[in-house]
Amino acid sequence: MDALTSLLDGPRARGAFLMRVVLEPPWGIRVEEQAPVTVACVVRGEAWIRPDSGGGWTRLGPGDVAVVHEPAPYEVADAPGTPPQTVIKPGGCAYTPDGRVDLCEAMELGVRTWGTGPDGATAMLIGTYQTRDEVSRRLLGALPGLLTLRRGEWDGALLALLDAQIARDEPGQEIVLDRMLDLLLISVLRAWFARPAAEAPPWYRAHGDPVVGRALRLIHDQPAHPWTVSALAARAGVSRAGLARRFAALVGEPPMTYLTGWRLALAAELLREPDTTLDAVARRVGYGSAFALSAAFKRERGVSPSEYRAEYALTGAR
Repeated sequence: MDALTSLLDGPRARGAFLMRVVLEPPWGIRVEEQAPVTVACVVRGEAWIRPDSGGGWTRLGPGDVAVVHEPAPYEVADAPGTPPQTVIKPGGCAYTPDGRVDLCEAMELGVRTWGTGPDGATAMLIGTYQTRDEVSRRLLGALPGLLTLRRGEWDGALLALLDAQIARDEPGQEIVLDRMLDLLLISVLRAWFARPAAEAPPWYRAHGDPVVGRALRLIHDQPAHPWTVSALAARAGVSRAGLARRFAALVGEPPMTYLTGWRLALAAELLREPDTTLDAVARRVGYGSAFALSAAFKRERGVSPSEYRAEYALTGAR
């Protein structure tokens, strides 16, 4: 299993917010939703995007895609400087800038379709993940708050397929769209890291190393195995000292520190399932008992597994 696959395999969209947005210029939208990850693709026309966290306006044309993963607000408009006429609040609610008028129903155009009219000059597909995936924290931390790819820089075939599916109202359609959004995000991130100018994180680059990459795959594939540096080194075909030195140099942390972080990220993901016992989670991520997992979890994260679970149930880990 490669580094990108292992980091995206566990977390998946669950009831993601997907919408086809059709607008006639002039239009401007301010997004204050604070969603963990949003993917925006232009189907026709053009859109300009600018995050509040810094940077100027970036143009998106047909086939271009943007991924936003920071909580700071951002604006999307038909042209730089067009003032927002709509503000998106947490939960996907749309209002006028003064907050007095709810625009969700007023601008509804059909199943998962919203905007000023079906023939608007600009059409976009928006997919928003509703919860923050613990396993993806390391992955998203390696990305800029806003990344964009041009048509031709990524596999845009999924865009046409999603466009054809998003407005359908059939049994199981939400699950179909969730999986399509996952595929879209994976395709974009894979293309992003493959760029010649990509500043891939150390753990991602280390996967290409014949020694450290082997150790990383073993950790990702078998997190519950009682790994030691010696055991990993033996499987990688090097000495214990050689692996420890090379792993730290390429990944930026010792093998056992990386293993602990991976196990606890997996544990956090599993703790979201309310019927999964702490003992079961401990066994699946390589801890001998619920007590051992609890001690490690609280030491690294500052809260106990039960406190984390309760907070997630209350807030959805937003």
